[in-house]
Amino acid sequence: MSNLPHLLVVDDDREIRDLLKRFLAKHGFRVTVAEDGPSCMEAVEAGHFDLVVLDVMMPGEDGLSVCRRLRTRSAVPIIMLTAVAEETDRIVGLEIGADDYLPKPFNPRELLARIRAILRRSEPLREAPVTQEQFHFQDWTLDPRSRLLTDPDGVAVELTSGEFDLLVAFAKRPNRVLSRDQLLDITKGREAMPFDRSIDVQLSRLRKKIEVDHKAPQLIKTVRGGGYMFATEVISQ
Repeated sequence: MSNLPHLLVVDDDREIRDLLKRFLAKHGFRVTVAEDGPSCMEAVEAGHFDLVVLDVMMPGEDGLSVCRRLRTRSAVPIIMLTAVAEETDRIVGLEIGADDYLPKPFNPRELLARIRAILRRSEPLREAPVTQEQFHFQDWTLDPRSRLLTDPDGVAVELTSGEFDLLVAFAKRPNRVLSRDQLLDITKGREAMPFDRSIDVQLSRLRKKIEVDHKAPQLIKTVRGGGYMFATEVISQ
């Protein structure tokens, strides 16, 4: 039982908490629930979680504030549940480090698919063959086995799950133009929803961490009308 992925579901709606706990437990997860920000942080202090499902609209401390606090403590993947009309919440959530979002009302099976997709990419690749490639570019090293990025000085750079997956997608396809839809499919395994800004926001965060000047990026360049290109030589070994 202890080897099952452990999820934390945070929502002030008891009916939703109970429904998701039963549904996700049925599909092979350990599930802990919390009703608000304080109980969420208490749970995080007390145990380890593989992913957090976090509602935005909660009384008291809202989900965006909780997400920001979680990001100061760990890189645990976070899926935010947002109101359908609140595009601003989705963008802000991604900007402060959420990995994905799902508008309410949602189909639990869609949430299950998002959870599985993120966990597949974020878990340490324990069963990967020893020949799993590392990527080197401009004295940076990207190691998918340990999900670690180190800068030219050998210092580890903390990335969220979504940012890491985006950088791996670029490193595997240097000097190729990749559209937003292609990047979304590669990194999240899904099609874009209407007005989906997740790739743009996570790319902006990634640029701030790896570019000398994120306002004039030289590594990840924007190709007008096409998408983005990782404009550097990448050596894999």
